[in-house]
Amino acid sequence: MGQVHTEIQQSNVGYKLRVFPSSVKDKGAYMQLSSLISTKGLEENENVPISKVVEMKNGITLKGASTHFDVCANIKSQKGICEYLDVDMEVTYQGKKPLHVGIQVRYDLFGSGQPTWMIPGAFYKENRFSHNTRMYPRYDYNGGDIEQLESDYWAFRSDRAALPAVFAWNDQFSGALFTEEMSGTGLTGLGFIGNKEETAIWLNYPYREEPKTFFSPVEPHPADCPTYLWKPAETVTIQYKVYVGEQDLHAYDPFVRELYSQHQEMYPLNPWVDLKKAAELTAHGLHYWHYDPEHHILNETAAFDRELNGNVGGKGDRPHMHVGWVSGAQYAHALLTYGRRNDVKGYTDAAINVMDKIASGLAPIGIFWAEWKVDKGWGTGWNPNKKWLQARTISEATLFMVRSLQFEQEHHQSHPDWERAVKSNLDFAVQCQREDGNFGSYYHCETGKVEEWDGAGGILWIAALLEGYKYFHDDRYLNAALLAGHYYQRFIMNEFIYGAPEDVHLTPTSEDAYNGVVAYVLLYEAEKKDQWLQLASHVADWMMTFRWTYNIAFPEFSMLHQLDFRSRGADQASPSNQHLHNYGLFCVPEMLRLWRYTGDTYYLDRTRDNLACFMQCIAREDGDFNAYKGMVTERYYNTNSFQAKGMLLTLSHAWCVGVILYAAQEAQAFSEELKIMG
Repeated sequence: MGQVHTEIQQSNVGYKLRVFPSSVKDKGAYMQLSSLISTKGLEENENVPISKVVEMKNGITLKGASTHFDVCANIKSQKGICEYLDVDMEVTYQGKKPLHVGIQVRYDLFGSGQPTWMIPGAFYKENRFSHNTRMYPRYDYNGGDIEQLESDYWAFRSDRAALPAVFAWNDQFSGALFTEEMSGTGLTGLGFIGNKEETAIWLNYPYREEPKTFFSPVEPHPADCPTYLWKPAETVTIQYKVYVGEQDLHAYDPFVRELYSQHQEMYPLNPWVDLKKAAELTAHGLHYWHYDPEHHILNETAAFDRELNGNVGGKGDRPHMHVGWVSGAQYAHALLTYGRRNDVKGYTDAAINVMDKIASGLAPIGIFWAEWKVDKGWGTGWNPNKKWLQARTISEATLFMVRSLQFEQEHHQSHPDWERAVKSNLDFAVQCQREDGNFGSYYHCETGKVEEWDGAGGILWIAALLEGYKYFHDDRYLNAALLAGHYYQRFIMNEFIYGAPEDVHLTPTSEDAYNGVVAYVLLYEAEKKDQWLQLASHVADWMMTFRWTYNIAFPEFSMLHQLDFRSRGADQASPSNQHLHNYGLFCVPEMLRLWRYTGDTYYLDRTRDNLACFMQCIAREDGDFNAYKGMVTERYYNTNSFQAKGMLLTLSHAWCVGVILYAAQEAQAFSEELKIMG
């Protein structure tokens, strides 16, 4: 079977199927299917052994029976982008009375070393450091404390995953199982275990969530282990795929690409509007619903329900502005560019007012304050310590302030206050940078001391410094960016980038991936070295593990089902913040340029998906999905986390509106290749 090898081993209870890559043949490293299925939910669970093996062209058929079930599994070798096994399994219930029971397909991993994991979008390696201040599931080889959401095993619903697959690595090879979100038994599930006694990955039909259900960091729920009601003589078809690869941590990529190529045909896109209309609507929404002309800020939220908002004293509208991230410079930049290009003076003036406000808010150490609040003024944001400023928020603000300077210069406009503020921030980044290139993640707002060096929160300083170099022609900025590029590549090669958002301390997030893409594409443009392009591609591949390849089966009466919302192209925010969001639009221009540089159409296709997905749910007129014209929600709920599956958050967020406005304009230059039609 080529690079994917299979062997049948006979034992005293039947046969066992072993699967392994050619590189580990005869090295005692493999994945093993010991039972066709096992039951879950009976007082005495049973295994269906492999009692018969039939060779067939390009595969094998495995058969077996137990007290309640007959199973026949046809296993075929397939080769597309990578090699894998396709399993088509018929499970027939032989009992005379209906029976509530779940079934599980489990492959044990053999080989040396402690395992590591990935469930795309939902679980990465250990997933959470023991010292992380945010609570969400953590893998602990020694068991851990389940009350602290630590365990040596976890099982999840498939709709938590951007791609319903579970990957495992040991010191010799990697392996994965994939199934679709839905099967004949309902919603499917994924799981793994790793300790001194055993290492395994599995698929559950229907899903099981154990040992706890992660509903939110402050409200974990008990285990959720539903069963399926089997009727006498009923046959259910179960389909799944098996993949094995090298021990390289990037070995997931060929299988993700292969499954995506199949899902492209299975799950269509459904944009409501084209890029031009999206920009028009979101420019209106950002200006009309989020711009505060009294305080010159972009309010972070605007409530859908204006009557309720009036009844609660306007609390649905958040009169705060971060300078980057969830409000601020990036979105003011998008409004500025749209206003100038389309001669809408009100938009241009509003954007300049916001930029002036941000430029006026420098902390004692010479960098931007993170946040401005009505009645409180400037402050540090949502960090673990109220005296800390976070590198990502500040560097993102700096990046878009300097981009706005460049844009305004092209339009014969100057802003000396912006220049001074940007230069002050860039100079701070150069001064605080460690000899190895690390910018640190958190800074004391009064002393400038780097309070936390851990994480990749500072990676976006690379982009800010490179744009600053183009504007100010200061070699220090270029040199600092190049040095940092060498430092932060360790996070990319380790397939574990963390620390971007203020509110999920040292957590791997899709936002870390976006920042990495922007930083390394700009490094390649500044210094045409293959190393930077390879790193940009590498982090883009990791980013795609957060991006949905399929359309979620939303509950029939949910809002997202009624809207026919297609999730292909949406991103998971993070394993800690499980909902779909549109922040991936932040790196649309860099992703499209990456496609041009590499010729890899995978990047074009998946960027098109991201754009097309969020050409949905932009309110086209007042009342559209209960919102007002130009509003965009922050959260689309894909699973049992924070709210019910299929709901959407009834708040418009400045960043969600603004990032569409930004990406829709930037993507116009590629409109012929993208072919996004509303």
